Amino acid sequence: MSTFKKLAGDTAIYGLSSILGRVLNWFLTPYYSYIFLTHEFGVMTNLYSYVAILLVILTYGMETSFFRFASKSENPGKVYSTALISVFTTSILFLVAFILLKNPVASLIQYPEHPEYIVWFAIILAIDAFTAIPFAWIRIKKRPIKFAFIKLVSIAFNIGFNLFFLTLCPWLIENNSDSWVNYIYSPEIGVGYVFISNLLASFITLFLLIPDMLKMHFQFDKAILKKLLNYGFPILIVGIAGMMSQGIDKILIPFLIPESQQPMEQLGIYGANFKLAVLMNMFIQAFRYAFEPFFFARGNSKEDPLMYAKIMKYFVILGLLIFLVMTVYIDFLKILIDKEYHEGLKVVPIILIANLIYGMYFTQSLWYKITDRTRYGAWQSLVEMVVAVSLNFLLIPFYGYMGSAVALLASYMVVLTISYSLGQKYYPVPYNLKRIGIYFAVALALYFVSKLFISMHPMIKYGIGTVLIGLFAALVFAFEKNDLKGLFKTNKKR
Repeated sequence: MSTFKKLAGDTAIYGLSSILGRVLNWFLTPYYSYIFLTHEFGVMTNLYSYVAILLVILTYGMETSFFRFASKSENPGKVYSTALISVFTTSILFLVAFILLKNPVASLIQYPEHPEYIVWFAIILAIDAFTAIPFAWIRIKKRPIKFAFIKLVSIAFNIGFNLFFLTLCPWLIENNSDSWVNYIYSPEIGVGYVFISNLLASFITLFLLIPDMLKMHFQFDKAILKKLLNYGFPILIVGIAGMMSQGIDKILIPFLIPESQQPMEQLGIYGANFKLAVLMNMFIQAFRYAFEPFFFARGNSKEDPLMYAKIMKYFVILGLLIFLVMTVYIDFLKILIDKEYHEGLKVVPIILIANLIYGMYFTQSLWYKITDRTRYGAWQSLVEMVVAVSLNFLLIPFYGYMGSAVALLASYMVVLTISYSLGQKYYPVPYNLKRIGIYFAVALALYFVSKLFISMHPMIKYGIGTVLIGLFAALVFAFEKNDLKGLFKTNKKR
């Protein structure tokens, strides 16, 4: 099987679970939009932004470090065991600390009346951080079906618990005030049931992973841990900076927008529309699951840079197709969320392009991982974070969540530019910038052309939009037809 077929196959398997799982999970977004008021959706958006940043801290680059050393080790089980024990210890310490400090932490993030949120999220974070290593082990052992099964079961239970607490329980009480549900359900918890559902699903994920963990012969090697930590610390900085860039806007909005302008309502609208860009995120996540172990497992072949250049080109092509499809047919997407959130649709194109730029950065940034120059990744991510935080502070007070979207896009463009410049110095890859630039220019031009017909009859508007997408696909085929013919050919045995 050719290299490209292998990568495409793994991406497809991981992608199926990722896409199916995220689609299932994503349907909670319209579900929540019809159940919760915008400010309640804002509470969810705000708290999960803290969670995303804390989860990066709690895994402290160990997942990537594990890939780096387990793939080259003669005893990957010892690497796995060492990483698992390390993350388990730090997760327990974190959990205890946050339970003890739940009241001051709740006050600090403006939820003094809900210290229970801190406890619930501390448990979720401890479990999710710990299970990141078993999931990495499954990936490195090339067991994507098991990976997909556990992920999908967890998501299914999360959705099921949400439906149970937010729909079934209120319905049962409404039809029978003495129902047994009164023992486990309280209407006052409200949006808190979203967090409880997540907590229960995390426990189920842990339960499903325990049997494999118990089969391991646990060993702890201080020398291995030192290597993991040394390699992973810059990755931690990269992760924190990256998540700060992605989530700081959702943390700052309640602080930077005056109460008179209803910051939590704005955050709820922004958060719901931010999630409309889920298809691009699914594509990037599926690709990442396959690409990271793929390039770590490879040697230093002279053909690798050319291969990475092709991967980048086709990644951009697929990402731009997703962008065009989602923006041309956005009217179909908007019916999935309540009309109270529709005013935020204007941020969706910006977020889509921002996410694509981030995906390009992830794909291109392999240079510092391959060459063990992770400190460069840390420094450039710190620059990304500084740009994102600075622009959010500057733009949010004047432009609200639109300023947040622009800040996100700008920060990703800056870090991609820096990473490309450094990468060409230490691990040159012959990216076809001219071709990639043409594809970007054409896709954006077609998007703006489609906006000219936005007020026309839907049949005309969508017909023209479909033609525009077809034009982009035709351009790609015209440029790439010769390359595409040989790209996935199976290598013949000699």
